[in-house]
Amino acid sequence: MRVPAFLLNLLTAASAAALVTACSAPPVPLQNAKTAPEAVTNLNSSGEFFADDTAAIAYDRKLAPEGAQASLSIESSAGQTRTSLVVEGLLPDRAYGAHLHTKPCGKKPDEAGPHFQHEQGEISPESEVWLDFTTDAEGAARSSVRNDWAFDGAQLPGSLVIHALPTETSGPQVGQAGSRVACLTLR
Repeated sequence: MRVPAFLLNLLTAASAAALVTACSAPPVPLQNAKTAPEAVTNLNSSGEFFADDTAAIAYDRKLAPEGAQASLSIESSAGQTRTSLVVEGLLPDRAYGAHLHTKPCGKKPDEAGPHFQHEQGEISPESEVWLDFTTDAEGAARSSVRNDWAFDGAQLPGSLVIHALPTETSGPQVGQAGSRVACLTLR
């Protein structure tokens, strides 16, 4: 059976109209689509420790001699925080403690405040950022740690403090690491 030309033209016009209508309709919303990108927090800082520069300050020149320096990189997103520390020019073959602190460095060691804690009041490597390291024969070292939480943008650490001793991991002095040797303010 042959379709008459006028019916074929009518069907073609109706199909084209339906196609135009379908294409001009508003898009169907996507189910479970992300509405905003994941927040990423990056903190970086580096510098040579001087006796009078609060951006990178040495409190103990015996343990952080002239020329000592540090570089810190932090990336926090998607429920994880990755922190990497590189130090140079410290005493050779020596263990140090290192933690993130709540405030920027100051002229006095205590001005950097207490350790930064993800869970307030919890003193542990899971809640704090502990970056203890042992230097090599040239006084250099690397340390990195990953925590299973991301920073809250309203509450960020202000500094990295290098301590005279490795961090106590248990007992009544847990979290303690001796006197503050040097401090690097985070940006």
